[in-house]
Amino acid sequence: MEQLGHWGKEPVVLLPGMMCDARVFAPQVQLLSGQVPVMVAPLLGGDRVEQIASHILSMLPERFALAGLSMGGIVALEILRRAPSRITRLCLMATTPLSETPDQASMREPLIISARTGGLEKALQQSLPPEVLAPGPRRLEILNLARDMGLQLGPELFVDQSRALQRRPDQQANLRRCRVPTMILCGEYDRLTPVKRHEFMAQLIPHAGLEVIAGAGHLPVLEQPEAVNRALLHWLAAPVAETSRV
Repeated sequence: MEQLGHWGKEPVVLLPGMMCDARVFAPQVQLLSGQVPVMVAPLLGGDRVEQIASHILSMLPERFALAGLSMGGIVALEILRRAPSRITRLCLMATTPLSETPDQASMREPLIISARTGGLEKALQQSLPPEVLAPGPRRLEILNLARDMGLQLGPELFVDQSRALQRRPDQQANLRRCRVPTMILCGEYDRLTPVKRHEFMAQLIPHAGLEVIAGAGHLPVLEQPEAVNRALLHWLAAPVAETSRV
């Protein structure tokens, strides 16, 4: 496997998707942990994105590379807004910079009620339906893993994360100010955050790279781990000037 050179030695912080733990990044941790310090930070700390970002920042090293998946990407954008000088490079995967519309936010209410009244498994299944992943033999395996992660994290966190997503701020202006090496990554079959949304993000950020992962949907880190790992190594190898600021 390719090794990181002089440039890619800063700690890497990975932020998982909604109701996911470190298992969602297992292939990436396995690859990177032999070369750089790797931390998977859970999305805890409150029911607002701002609270979660503040909680995570209190645990992070002074300077770090930041990669966020889905809701983790949304939190990563808030971390970028709050502490731009601490981020050496940014990777946004299967995510969005946009706030939720009133209709999108209202669609979360039945799921919140379900999670609170003993129906967490049903809420998890409706939050990540099969069609948002790429078709293929691994789809069921990945859906089962996502269910297991969510059930272990529990209904209270589901409610907190749902509320945080409902109230999340728009981050388009934040992206325009970004000046660190940035990779936008998505799966070609992602229906939750489609390719066009990622093309839009890449246009907002000066000199951002765009990677569309073939044969992947909303969880490319698990669906096509080798392709994602290659893209991450390329991202981590990009030179970062000592004076880089966002």
